[in-house]
Amino acid sequence: MTSNPADDGAIASQHQSGPKPIVPKSASEALRPQAGTPPPRRSRRSRSQVVVFLNFLMSSIVLLVIAAFVAVWFGKTTFEGPGPLATPDTFLIKPNTGVTEIADQLQRRDMISDARIFRLGLRAYRNDGRLQAGEYAIPARASMHDIMELLVSGKSILHSVTIPEGLTVAQAFARIAAAEELEGEMPAEMPAEGSLAADTVRFTRGLKRQDIIDRLTADQKKLVEGIWERRAQDLPISDINEFVTLASIVEKETARADERSRVASVFINRLERGMRLQSDPTIIYGLFGGEGKPADRPIYRSDIDKPTPYNTYTIDGLPPGPIAIPGRASLEAVANPSRTEDLYFVADGSGGHAFATTLEEHNENVARWRRIERQRAEAAGEAEESDAANE
Repeated sequence: MTSNPADDGAIASQHQSGPKPIVPKSASEALRPQAGTPPPRRSRRSRSQVVVFLNFLMSSIVLLVIAAFVAVWFGKTTFEGPGPLATPDTFLIKPNTGVTEIADQLQRRDMISDARIFRLGLRAYRNDGRLQAGEYAIPARASMHDIMELLVSGKSILHSVTIPEGLTVAQAFARIAAAEELEGEMPAEMPAEGSLAADTVRFTRGLKRQDIIDRLTADQKKLVEGIWERRAQDLPISDINEFVTLASIVEKETARADERSRVASVFINRLERGMRLQSDPTIIYGLFGGEGKPADRPIYRSDIDKPTPYNTYTIDGLPPGPIAIPGRASLEAVANPSRTEDLYFVADGSGGHAFATTLEEHNENVARWRRIERQRAEAAGEAEESDAANE
């Protein structure tokens, strides 16, 4: 049988493509990692530096957005959360104090936890230029947001100094000097007697004492001039100084509003008749001036007869100037006094006065007042004896 070369080739090919014999491997060779499928080759475009930069930029932006969100969340939580202040306290902002200094002071006093967050919060709410000077009451655990709103509101603590009617300028100065909430020195010279207003002045801590004095002076000038313009035209008073002088005497003679006008009429009637005013408060001012009579110092008969420029028992007409600060009521009473024929008055024992048109009637009122004084002295002595016996 004749063989075909092509067939022989096919048979040889089959033998060659048949299963390969298994070659045994050692243990180390079996454990050796085999090479995996190689990654596809990167294109030139993916290897471009621009693409690498853009990938980095996008990653950075994402990270920045996340960081910004976390920072805003943390800042807002801190700004609106309870503060570190354990107990209520006060905080003073002086005029022209900057935001940075205010924030630092708040942090140093443990009223806020972070001055930087407080400043950023002010800026976020557009309040960094709206903080107002003053003294503020900060509640315990107040948040930075609460403190911001309080400092912007201007609702600061108000202190006060009261100048009552009837004080002298020297006594008023002593009150202003003693007000610890005020600052600054007192002026070297006092204004004229009676030239300060009787008033209660409210102020924030740190106000200058000179500012209080300037305000009281301006208020009194305005008050006096306004009432002087509305005065009765037939008064025996030549100028505004005499007007304030007589009002100051009325102020010292009575504290009752319902009889000031009548007391003023007594002095007006005496001036018209050329009689001396004979007012006890003028004796005291002539002896002791603006400092006032000591509480334990009585008025002696010798004091009544002692001549001074202010003693209306020894001088004719009005003293050279006021003896105290007159209030509005006394000024109004002198500008438009009651129309009476009264020439005398004396205490009646009830806090007011008994008025008289004649000396005889006046002497009777004086005798009545003396009896009341004796009865009160006797009652006081009996009370002291009783208290001593009980002890």
